[in-house]
Amino acid sequence: MAEWAGFFAAQVAASATLVGLLFVGVSLNLTKILSQTGLPDRALAGFYLLLAILVISSLMLVPGQPQRLVAAEVMVVGSALWIVETCLTLGSWRRSGSEVRHYFVRNFFAFQAAVIPYLVGGGLLLAGAHSGLYWVAAAIVLSLFAASAEAWVLLVEINR
Repeated sequence: MAEWAGFFAAQVAASATLVGLLFVGVSLNLTKILSQTGLPDRALAGFYLLLAILVISSLMLVPGQPQRLVAAEVMVVGSALWIVETCLTLGSWRRSGSEVRHYFVRNFFAFQAAVIPYLVGGGLLLAGAHSGLYWVAAAIVLSLFAASAEAWVLLVEINR
């Protein structure tokens, strides 16, 4: 795990910064966000993606943890994230009009692509395979892309 410390430390800093950016975007455009069905849930989903990166990366930096504990941490955070992201996206899809549902379908698949690698990585770590950390790294990168797309919508696209 020591060789991963730099990667996870960088992810703590990046996710904390992006959480701040997301809050600024929501604050600047709060009235518009609240007036559009599904956008509050998308903001929350982006926040949770970044929060998961922050939590998992922070936990990975705790020294001396056995691999099974690391695996359990990834599985718990990944499972909670999967449940929350799925519920938020499906709830937004149900409340939205048919003309914008395709956005929620796209978001659903983007969130699944970002979150499922956490579960795969946690499972591999639980089985004793160090390659699970590469899956966690992939999940983090995909989560950064998905959350950044949400931040872009809340900062820029909402004003078009």
